[in-house]
Parts: sequence; C-alpha cells; structure tokens
Amino acid sequence: MYELLPAGATGAGALLYGWRMRQASVPDLHAIARQTLIEAGFDPDFPPAIAQELAAIDRQHPPADNSVRDARSLLWSSVDNSESRDLDQVEYAERLPGGDIRLLIGIADVDEFVPKGSATDEHARANTVSVYTPGTVFPMLPERLSTGVTSLLEGDDKLAVVVALVVNADGAVTASDVYRALVRNRAQLVYEPVGAWLEGRAPAPPQVAGDEELSAQLRLQEEATARLSALRRRNGALNLELETPAPVVAGGKVVGLAAQEHNRARDIIESFMVAANTAMAKLLEARGVPSLRRVVHKPEQWPRMVELAESLNDQLPAEPSSRALADFLARRKVADPAHYRELSLAVLKLLGAGEYMVEAPGVDQEGHFGLGVGDYTHSTAPNRRYPDLVTQRCLKSVIAGAAPPYTTDELYELAAHCNRMESAARKIERRMRKVAAAALLSDRVGEVFTGLVTGVKDKGTFVRLLAPPADGRVVKGERGLNVGDRVRVRLLATDVARGYIDFARAS
Repeated sequence: MYELLPAGATGAGALLYGWRMRQASVPDLHAIARQTLIEAGFDPDFPPAIAQELAAIDRQHPPADNSVRDARSLLWSSVDNSESRDLDQVEYAERLPGGDIRLLIGIADVDEFVPKGSATDEHARANTVSVYTPGTVFPMLPERLSTGVTSLLEGDDKLAVVVALVVNADGAVTASDVYRALVRNRAQLVYEPVGAWLEGRAPAPPQVAGDEELSAQLRLQEEATARLSALRRRNGALNLELETPAPVVAGGKVVGLAAQEHNRARDIIESFMVAANTAMAKLLEARGVPSLRRVVHKPEQWPRMVELAESLNDQLPAEPSSRALADFLARRKVADPAHYRELSLAVLKLLGAGEYMVEAPGVDQEGHFGLGVGDYTHSTAPNRRYPDLVTQRCLKSVIAGAAPPYTTDELYELAAHCNRMESAARKIERRMRKVAAAALLSDRVGEVFTGLVTGVKDKGTFVRLLAPPADGRVVKGERGLNVGDRVRVRLLATDVARGYIDFARAS
C-alpha cells in the first residue's frame, strides 16, 4: 500500500545496491537539512518553556481514573523498523466464539502528556509532523516524549487509547469501540525477520521462536489481515508495491541507497491502521464530533492511466473507478510481476497526494480513492503527526462524554496549515534524498541508467532510476516523455549541496 508508513527508516531487510560501499563525501547533511527546514517554515528547536513542561512530567504518574482499564495482562506486541523508538502502536488479537476475531490496537496516549494549548502542543501544532532526513530525524515532539514517555516501548507500562474492532469471516468490521487503558508491550518486533518467518523464508526470530503464545498471536493477526485485505480489495483498494529509497549514512557519509521490501509483517500493521482509521472516522461522524479527514480525491490524471492501460493491451473506464483500477493492477501483477513496481510507481504519481479536510455535521467529504473507503482519518501516529493528536483528542472527548475539543473553524484552519506543512516536509525529505543520491552518483557521470518518468510539469520532467532508486531531472531530450514511460538516461551532472541530478535522454 501507500501513504501509510513514514519515510526515512531502513531496516535489516532493505534492498541495498551492490556498489553501495563506494563511499562519497558530502557536505554536512545535518546542517543542510536543518537550514532547509528553517527555510520551509519549520522550527527545529524546542523553546525553554517545553523543558519546563518536561520536567513537570517527570513528577507525574498515570491518572487515578476509573475509566482507564488495566490491559497489561494481554499479550501486546509491536512490529516496526529496527531503528524506530517513537512507537505509536501495539496490537493484540483474540478469536471469539463463532470464529470472529477481535482486534485491539493500542495507540500511544500522547494527549495525556501534551495537553491542548501547552507550549509543547503549540510547537507541535506549528510544525505538524516529524521530518525524516538522512542520518537525522527532526521530531515533532521532544524525544523525551516521543521516544520515551509516550512511546510504547517493550516492558514499560504506558497509557494508550485502545481501538477495539470485531472482524467477521468476510473481513467486515461488525463492531467497534474506543477506550483508555494501561498497556505493556511484551514484544518489540522488527518487520524484516517477522515477515520472513511468516512467509516461510526464515526461522522465527528469537522472541517468537521461544514463545508459542506469541507465535500463535502473530498467526492470528495474519489471519485477521487476510480477512481485512480481501474485503478492501473487493471494495477497490489499490495494492501498490512501492520502494521508497532511503539513504544509508555512516560516519557522516552516504554509503548506499536502500529500498524497503514489502512483506507480510508490514501488511499486518498497514491493514490494522487502515481498519482503525476507518472505524474511528465513522465513530466520530456517528457521534457528531467535528474532526479531520484524510482525503485522496479522484485522480485528475485519470486519462493518462487509461493510456497506460491501453499501452499494456488492457482497458480502464473513461471515468475514475478505484475498483476498476484495482482490478487492472491485479491483472498486471499476475501478467508481469517483474515490472509491477514500476507500474505501481507510475500509478502513485498519477494519483496525487492526499490532504486533510474537515468532517462536520452537514459536510460530506469525498473519501480516500486509493484505499477504497469513504470514511478515513489519521489516528494511529500521534507521536509524529499532529492531525493524529487532534483526532485522539476528539476520540477522548467521546470516551469522556465531553464537548468536542475543536470548533469547525479551528479544524478548517488546522487542515489548511497541516496540508501546507506536510507538503513542505515531503519536499524537504525529497530534497535530502536527492542530496544523498547526488553524493553517491557524483563519480558516475556519463553512465547510462534505466528509469521511469515520475513527473512532467512546467518546471521540468523528472525520472526515477530503477537501480539505484535515485530521482533526477531530464534536462535534454525530455520532449514527448510522459508519466509512466520507461526511459534510458545518461547522467550529465550532479550538484550535491543543492541535491541536483541532471540527465539527458539516451538513444
């Protein structure tokens, strides 16, 4: 899938390219990234008032609130990147009489320690998102919180907002609930080894191999995922296989580009996030609580998708249809699996980015085209996305039977600001990936590569190489190229400090 996981992390199973050890000296990546953030309107420094609030947190204890359930006895686990310390989620599943599966998704209760209007909250509201750059993460929240107090780390008792879902044999969520609880992560797992085990490519990782209960728990989560995924596919969710190139930095030098390999462990977390975000959007709408929605509109570049299908001897309807597009992609994955990632990348670029909009009584939003759902919010990553923290406050108002925490006017202002800052963050992360890629390619000027056209705009035509997965601009011979075209390009020049990679179309 796409638009579900954060960019910027590389795991043990990431695909590395064979020439990666040819190290390239670059300017100070941290300094470039920091200056780029400042120019884009981010504040990378936390003001003194936040330090005072953090000191007060040290003296706080979990609230003596009878509404907070004690769920520490359940076999909670998490699956994330090996480097991740800002853990937003833990998961648990149980089989119910009759065959249904109850999913519990515990989400870090960030609001408990970052109350609305606090200095920490105001800083997070200004930046709205953590920014991931090579070698450096600029967190939305101080690390004392995001990788400590509010992170659902293994072995620690933590507050969480729990989303409870009942999934039937057909993959439908037949019941949902939300409540506060105290949880304890019993196993902090990593995507690659868990995915390899689930797929039968490797033995179980040590934490799983020695725990039959945990092994059965993960298998049950995989079964629930299969149910949820099957229904989503029937509803038109797009199954895109993508690789986001992530620079590998060691000792201040770029030593390679890595692309995450998708696996069943990632499928589990993605499916649970989609299910939770969909259920919470519906719950807030049913309770009449104004909230933020995540919307991906029907693609304006649908005619180009139709052309792509025709070029592959297939057909799409004249009007946008997520179900038709999902069926087309499924056919292509079977017919030409070797080139499916290229097609996925082309489709993603043609879909366009999502945006935040307001859901309120009397307001009907379009939905999420790529996921095939009409109701969707962001609620599962409050440590690193401000809209998720906003949604969490809205959900906690439902739990407490209190008034909504935000007015509709506040939400409209927040949606516009979050959209601006998210777009800026994407540009920063893209630029820093280009800085790193330019460093790696700087001694390969004159070589010819195969790439895929990812953008044709007034400011230029852009291509992503297939190996290594580096992005650049076609400055010669670009006429006639369109998104999705496979093209041979020659590397003309690199400018590491500016992140420029220039190509010419090769005959």
